[in-house]
Amino acid sequence: MAPKDPSKLDRIVAEARAAAEKREQGYREQALKIYPWICGRCAREFTHANVRELTVHHRDHNHHNNPPDGSNWELLCLYCHDNEHQKQLELEAGGGQPGSDGKRGKGATHSPFADLKSMLAGKPTDS
Repeated sequence: MAPKDPSKLDRIVAEARAAAEKREQGYREQALKIYPWICGRCAREFTHANVRELTVHHRDHNHHNNPPDGSNWELLCLYCHDNEHQKQLELEAGGGQPGSDGKRGKGATHSPFADLKSMLAGKPTDS
């Protein structure tokens, strides 16, 4: 077996990182030109002074899906972006069952006010 060349592995890793950074810069710059600098979740506004805190979120969680019209992107602040990915991790870990639309399943099924009309029907009114 031939000895492995560690410099080759270092070169491959460096090239992969450079390609990822170039790809990210490409869609980030495009998204910042297309969309207003406002977080899509909390509506926090950004300026040139703090735009580094505004991230590009891929709606389908596929970082290779970068249509030029930006339809797979939304701008999120660092906090909302982290929260969005945490929700995805919880969903994948079984923290909620997705429906056919990809969203979490139904919440509570109990309706505390279902019988309110009949309960109020027998009460006298304040007139």
